[in-house]
Amino acid sequence: MGEQYGGDHQDFRGGEFNGDFTAKKVEYHQHGPAPTALDALPPKAAGFTGRGDQLAELLCAFDPDGGEAPGAVLVAAVSGLGGIGKTALAVEAVHEACEQGWFPGGVLFVNLHGYDDDRVTPEQALETLLRALGTPPEHIPSGVDARAALYRSVLAARERELGAVLVLADNASSAEQVRPLHPGGVRHRLLATSRSKLPQLGARLLPLGELSPEEACDLLDRALRIAAADDARVANESEAAAELALLCGHLPLALQIAAALLVLDRDKLVAELVVELAESGDRLLHLDDGERSVRAAFDLSYRRLPAEQARLLRLLALAPGPEVTAEVVASLDGADTAPVRVLDALCRAHLVERGSGRGRWRLHDLVRAFGLRVVKDEEELWEEGEAARERVLEFYCRWAYEADDRLRWLPGAEEPERFGNRAEALAWFDGERAGLVAAVQWAREERFAITAVRLSEALAEYLDWRRSFDDLITVCGVVGEAAHRAGNRVSEGIAWSNLGNALRETGQVEEAVDAHVRARHLFQVSGDRRHEANAWNNLGVVLPKIDRVEEAIEAHTRARELYRGVGDRHGEAMAWNNLGLALQEAGPAGEAIEAHTRALELYQGMEDRHFEATAWNNLGLALQLADRTGEAIDAHKKALMIYREFKDEYRAGTALQNLALAHESEDRPAEARTCYLQAADAYTRANSPTESAQARTRAEELTP
Repeated sequence: MGEQYGGDHQDFRGGEFNGDFTAKKVEYHQHGPAPTALDALPPKAAGFTGRGDQLAELLCAFDPDGGEAPGAVLVAAVSGLGGIGKTALAVEAVHEACEQGWFPGGVLFVNLHGYDDDRVTPEQALETLLRALGTPPEHIPSGVDARAALYRSVLAARERELGAVLVLADNASSAEQVRPLHPGGVRHRLLATSRSKLPQLGARLLPLGELSPEEACDLLDRALRIAAADDARVANESEAAAELALLCGHLPLALQIAAALLVLDRDKLVAELVVELAESGDRLLHLDDGERSVRAAFDLSYRRLPAEQARLLRLLALAPGPEVTAEVVASLDGADTAPVRVLDALCRAHLVERGSGRGRWRLHDLVRAFGLRVVKDEEELWEEGEAARERVLEFYCRWAYEADDRLRWLPGAEEPERFGNRAEALAWFDGERAGLVAAVQWAREERFAITAVRLSEALAEYLDWRRSFDDLITVCGVVGEAAHRAGNRVSEGIAWSNLGNALRETGQVEEAVDAHVRARHLFQVSGDRRHEANAWNNLGVVLPKIDRVEEAIEAHTRARELYRGVGDRHGEAMAWNNLGLALQEAGPAGEAIEAHTRALELYQGMEDRHFEATAWNNLGLALQLADRTGEAIDAHKKALMIYREFKDEYRAGTALQNLALAHESEDRPAEARTCYLQAADAYTRANSPTESAQARTRAEELTP
């Protein structure tokens, strides 16, 4: 029986029919040719750069001879923050794999729009892939299971006829969206990209982080040169370009937008854009080129978060410092313990990252900026955030004071409960230092000023111990202004005193004198004799550095009498010790030895081992001036032993350097050289490179 197509009737001529029959009109619609598997693969991203290690790892996974277990179908999942460059990397890898000839059956591409309001369902994705494989629409069944079965069957046939196929499923939001796209077979590969890690797939996971500073600058340079080959602004302004890359968080999307802004204005210097971003109250507002927006990219992820995750992300954006510990997270959350389950979920979504150690978390700079803007845009969320910040500040105050108590603790006094020893207290301070310093700067805000000022006073001993003088200067400047606004003369005076000590240690001597004079005046006006004694003592320490030794002696004598008047034996010992140093400058070694001996006796009586070491060290210097070198060496060795006991590397370096000087005076260059080298190592461990270099140079001068 023949049939002719194209008219409105059916021609049955020549047919033979037995019994009743019914003829139905059948309509045929002409379709365009089914696309080949490669038709829909996006082109490589223009200016793609960096990602060498990750690209190599993906190509190793794609390699049919890469050593995978027999029969395994490898699934790889590239995950990362929105705008991190997942799709660009995946497409680059797929193109390179095709150039290697590993997928003669072709490449299938489907965008799952996982974070859009109308995300692609697995059933829709399978229809797209089946059409790409040339399956007529009328042959595609309904239902995920039926479509998945047909999909695997078609891929199996394609493998037999042409070879392996690679499937790229871009922008998935969940494992459920990807799992039905598993291609089956033994040679096919499936690559998924997602803002979330997809551990449920049993895939090789490749989390993608920000670019390195060098890669980020290279991306900026390439983007400008693509638009105009002679655009050398990035190369000509390398420092500004590095700052721009930092302000963009080394995030590819942000960098591409910044490059587009420069391309649009060929006369704009890179440094000008840096100033605009740095001075903007909302960086994300500027990182928008009309078509692409960092804020919009982040908002897609944020809107899909459950309420508890969205709340914690907002609170984390308010945290002081670059990363937070579990205790700080618990304070932000208003709970006894950190919500680890919620944190883990945010980590899987790449909105929170693991910090520098276990139990520490951080936000990408631009995610933090996004979270802050969300909080500021709604009054209710703002108040929630302010309450969280109050909790964190109170937490820091409690713990910092207990840690400070442990650092200052002497035998016979009541022991602090939270920290069992100095090492524990120092370790806590070390771990929280950046957050503590950042939290103190909240003193600029009236709501937090009183608590932030209190917090600052618990940090001075620690920051001095770790020789973190830049941090100490920052803290004192902010707190001094806050205390002045509040009319708190004592706290303002303490800030000036601590600032003076930090300025002295950084070589800013005249400024240090001025700070201590200001502190002394504030304590005198407020009638606080103990703190006035501290101010006299600190002033006496710095005056010899500008050749005002006699005034220094008077200052320490005044401090000693004030300490005695308030019954502060520790302060009195400190005044004797510093008086001895001033007397050494003045010349009479005998009086200096007497002063240091008196300080030593007081410290030993209080069982203050650390300050005892200081007295031994300074006594050794006085003995050396008196040509009692053997006794001086013994004194410095005792100081060194105690400093090592306390792991005080800087002062151990000082004692070793003094030992070296004593050995030199005795014409023992080998012993002196050994002490100088040991001092250099101690200074290095104490993060004091200048002193280390000086000691090492002196050792080299003594080399035979």
